[in-house]
Amino acid sequence: MSHLRVHKDRIEVHLTPAEKSLALRADDIVVQRDDIRSATIADDPWVWVRGIRRRGTEIPLVVAVGVWKYHGGSDFVIIKGKRQAVVLELNAGEFTRIILSTNHAAALIDRLKLTDDPEPPTD
Repeated sequence: MSHLRVHKDRIEVHLTPAEKSLALRADDIVVQRDDIRSATIADDPWVWVRGIRRRGTEIPLVVAVGVWKYHGGSDFVIIKGKRQAVVLELNAGEFTRIILSTNHAAALIDRLKLTDDPEPPTD
C-alpha cells in the first residue's frame, strides 16, 4: 500500500513498485499543501471515480490504480476493494483530484489540518 507523507509545505504519495507498475507511472506524486482545496473521507470511493481510464489498471470493485481523464482534467486514483478513501480536491498541478484508499482516513484528515495556530489573545 502506498505511503503518504504529510510535510509542512507538501504531501508526498510514495507508490509501491506494484502500484507504479499498475499505474504505468515511474514517479511518486507530490502535491503542494497550498494546492489542496478540500479533503473528504469517502466510505465508497468507487462513486468518486469519474471519466475514463487514460493510463493504469482497473478491475471494477477490486482495484483501480492510475489516471482517469474527464472533461475538466485528470484524477489520480488508488482504490483497493471497499476500503475507505481520502479524496483530495486540488486547485492546481498535474491532477484535479487524488483518490487514495487508506485504513487511516480520519488520521490523515487530521494531519492535513493546518497546524499554525493564530496568535493567542493578549490581555
